[in-house]
Amino acid sequence: MSTENSTAVVAAWRTAARTDAAGAADAAWDRILELQTLGAEDRNGADEQLNELFRAGSPATGLDGPTDGILVLTTTSAVTDVALRKLTSAWMPWEGKRFHADTQTGDNRMTEQSVVVSKVLWPLYAMKGKQGERIAFDFQTYVESGKDDPDREVLVIDYADLAQNPRLLIRSIRDELVELVPGTYLGKILLRLPTGSYLKLGYFALRTDPTQED
Repeated sequence: MSTENSTAVVAAWRTAARTDAAGAADAAWDRILELQTLGAEDRNGADEQLNELFRAGSPATGLDGPTDGILVLTTTSAVTDVALRKLTSAWMPWEGKRFHADTQTGDNRMTEQSVVVSKVLWPLYAMKGKQGERIAFDFQTYVESGKDDPDREVLVIDYADLAQNPRLLIRSIRDELVELVPGTYLGKILLRLPTGSYLKLGYFALRTDPTQED
């Protein structure tokens, strides 16, 4: 799928959303799941198509409240990606994100079992409890040009300047998020390197109920 075709597909979803918001959101989500499946056989092809889909999106502004999330694809190395896919298919500690539109902040929804891993990696960091799930890794949000796509504006999910976040790994992560259609969002996971440049680690996706959005 070329960038031009991705733009046309996203435009068609948005047109459909005017009369069938849930159907359009489901169509976009199904496409992301197709590319997630493709990634198991054709990592580079899935990466290329996800990148084109991401570039057809717009900054994901207006998100407020909880979202459900999935890891779509990792883009580290062929060997590492296979291991990560096997691990996360068996156990995924991350469930999604929460956004607080009034303060341009948010945090991550984690499983109860994620506490064990957290204590190993970040023994001094304490997750918060919230209605049967764990909340962790606060972030700030703002819109600016993407680091991986400097010609596109994205919603930045920034962990760097929050002292409560662990220094190990978390403060070096920068998520970038776009809206494909109300209710379905595609994100990139970037790692800030000591040189100040960024390495793309993969893609994630978020979804909400589009009928509940303003």
